[in-house]
Amino acid sequence: MIFRAVRDGRPYPEHSLTLKQWAEIPPRPLRLDQLITTKRELALDKLLAEDSTFYGDLFPHVVQWNGGLYLEDGLHRALRAALQQRNQIHARVFAFPAAVD
Repeated sequence: MIFRAVRDGRPYPEHSLTLKQWAEIPPRPLRLDQLITTKRELALDKLLAEDSTFYGDLFPHVVQWNGGLYLEDGLHRALRAALQQRNQIHARVFAFPAAVD
């Protein structure tokens, strides 16, 4: 198995991070088998495109919530890494603050 789980949608609340705020988070290595995807489908043409990150962040975006690491953006890059026999990627991880009761 490549990913820990495959979901269709985000189980966590809206975080409202801008691309600039994402860019301020330093990337860190993550194992692919720790990630839970938030997209069930992908476009094959985007996966195979050489310039697929030309207009976006070079690093995938991951949200840490309730003990899970959710791959919010970067499914194509993560799958490309798996096809290249790599078991980890560098990603920006946003950790939701602990819930306050």
